Amino acid sequence: MTAPTPTGLADALRAALSDSSLITDPDVLGALDHDDAEWAPAGRPLAALRARSTAEVADAVRACADLRIPVVPRGAGTGLSGGANAVDGCLVLDLSKMNRVLEIDADDMVAVVEPGVVNDDLKAAVAGHGLWYPPDPASAPWSTIGGNVATNAGGLCCLKYGVTREYVLGLEAVVGGPAGAYGTVVKLGRRTAKGVAGYDLTGLFVGSEGTFGVVTQVTLKLRPAPTEPPRTVVGAFDTLVAAGEAVATATREGLQPTALELLDRACLTAVEDWKHLGLEPSAAALLLARVDSPGAWGEHEAAALADAFRRSGASWVEQSTDAVEAEALFAARRLAYPALERLGPVLTEDVCVPRSKVPQMLASTEQIGRRHGVQIATIAHAGDGNLHPLLITPPGDDAARDAAIAAFEEILAGAIALGGTVSGEHGIGLLKRQGMRDELDPGAQAMQRAVKAALDPLDLFNPGKVVGDP
Repeated sequence: MTAPTPTGLADALRAALSDSSLITDPDVLGALDHDDAEWAPAGRPLAALRARSTAEVADAVRACADLRIPVVPRGAGTGLSGGANAVDGCLVLDLSKMNRVLEIDADDMVAVVEPGVVNDDLKAAVAGHGLWYPPDPASAPWSTIGGNVATNAGGLCCLKYGVTREYVLGLEAVVGGPAGAYGTVVKLGRRTAKGVAGYDLTGLFVGSEGTFGVVTQVTLKLRPAPTEPPRTVVGAFDTLVAAGEAVATATREGLQPTALELLDRACLTAVEDWKHLGLEPSAAALLLARVDSPGAWGEHEAAALADAFRRSGASWVEQSTDAVEAEALFAARRLAYPALERLGPVLTEDVCVPRSKVPQMLASTEQIGRRHGVQIATIAHAGDGNLHPLLITPPGDDAARDAAIAAFEEILAGAIALGGTVSGEHGIGLLKRQGMRDELDPGAQAMQRAVKAALDPLDLFNPGKVVGDP
């Protein structure tokens, strides 16, 4: 029997989804076939669909299963590991139009949202009820809750308040496999503060990068909004390693700021050249700490952090409760990645090491950059050991690209050697599959492949990602 042609498959899919508007325009597909991961391969999709409801997603999954068309979900496309990149002949399922906040329950501090809701839009919506959603990746003004769930995103506040998984109480998802026919809609989890009715399937889906099914609704835990402005502590250091020592000191002494972020001189210079925020990027690195404990205890924590910075070799330390000044500094942290992108292609790392090993990892990263002749700028959620070395290459320079890829792999290996992990929050996607294999025990890898096979026996959902063949 002759296999259907791409045109024939597209026609069959269009017929099966006659109530939906399939996208086949090559220019539009070209904008939807990849995320922001530099040099991660992307295939050519058969079509795309901007879904607007769970029912439409279920119909699309059912039709794709019948036609054996892979399904690649995507949100805003801000990912940095290739997790939303198309595979040849797939349907790109764009969920960005499913962007409604369905419910805000102020009594139980719960929100129910669709996956296309932008992180910052959710924060603004719940703030009107005196509530707060803490996970705050640097991409929060653009990234969606569905994408945050797919990668178990963290952010600046996760040092004290935790990552996305800790706020996802329940999910609605379109699945296949043991749940029934492909296109089955399942409800996972709960909306209570506690619950152990069976396995934690909600937790399993968080961080699965769309490989188990398509999340169409998320039930999230909220917190009361802070009542006092945070205190900011800024320390300048003459070396990256000294800044890392300050992080290790703060950890050793049990200090827990809301955020403890690192920016090196290259990042500060790129942001200032672009946005002119009034920064003076003279130090090799800045540490930015934010303390939100109220009253005298907050004052004590801020003073203790400042003292830890000084004892670790800071050239100067300042404390402030000025919200405008503090926001300028943290804006620089959020703008670092797009500012560096203006200089050339940026290959982004996401390693995470034990906090006591931060100085060693920073030193190792500098050595790797020198050894390969690669410019590496570093930003970091330093307080939880999650480092983002950014490898910058001149446009069109193949030799520089090869050097950057070699340095990228060496940084992954260095993190594993220090007892760390190849991804703290960006996900495995396509870029870190070999790194994940180097990190995980063979038995654990076999278990992961078995879970994928059990939940998605057709390998329909985002094939090739995470546990797929390198």
